Amino acid sequence: MKSSSLHLSECLKTAVTAAHAAAAILQAHARHRNDLIVDQKAQNDLVSQADREAEDAIIAILREQTPEFGIIAEESGSSGGSTATWYIDPLDGTTNFLHGIPHYAVSIALVAHAGCMNADEQPLRQDTPVIAVIYDPNREELFTAMHGIGAWLNEYRISCSQTQVLQDSLLATGLPFRDFSFYGQYMPTLDAAMRNTRGVRRMGSAALDLAWVACGRYDGYWEMGLAPWDVAAGTLIVREAGGAAEDMRHKDPWPVAGYVYAANPHIADALDTMIQPHLKRAEL
Repeated sequence: MKSSSLHLSECLKTAVTAAHAAAAILQAHARHRNDLIVDQKAQNDLVSQADREAEDAIIAILREQTPEFGIIAEESGSSGGSTATWYIDPLDGTTNFLHGIPHYAVSIALVAHAGCMNADEQPLRQDTPVIAVIYDPNREELFTAMHGIGAWLNEYRISCSQTQVLQDSLLATGLPFRDFSFYGQYMPTLDAAMRNTRGVRRMGSAALDLAWVACGRYDGYWEMGLAPWDVAAGTLIVREAGGAAEDMRHKDPWPVAGYVYAANPHIADALDTMIQPHLKRAEL
């Protein structure tokens, strides 16, 4: 199976088209957000009419243009694909969106399965994100990446920051808000980051946190308890911008289990070292 069979450049165009379609729906609803029908799936786990309509628009485009691929979506569940699978978050930052905070994004990634050929005609040894799109409609910032080729913000190539040490770094994170089972692991990492870095930001969109690491606005980022669609696109964008984006438990080839750390190449090891003592040893 060759990478050319995936037609990565065409897949990227498809993902960009889908992201723009979803964003148009979100922005139309944003002007009338008080009229939205909002359901609560669990504590602080909200889904709105805007999420569902945006996801439907994405899925319709992906199924029409890449019917051979599987789809894993936040609201619609999953369908299988032997070659590759799309991971979709139609609205990353739902709580921000519903409260009128203009910081949210559409996130779409294509993960190629083990055995596919990479750009060097070598088979991938593990599942690997190969296409990524994160679109911030409020700033009109389109982050994209292609495996082995690079990462871009709109038409400009991006790279991670050059901050050399953790003490001079600005980090991003996400606080526990829905699942508190890892609270005892997370809070010590936050304390360590507050005491040993330049500062910590919590903006409410994991996809944009990762994208901002990739373009150098943040030096690093970590979060626990996420879903795979939250991090699939951002993982590739950070990696193609020269940084590290990994599973903090060092189990999975990408942070599919939702325990992610990402950073520029200079501080990645130090960030990982800061996190490791606080993870439950039984889970490593």
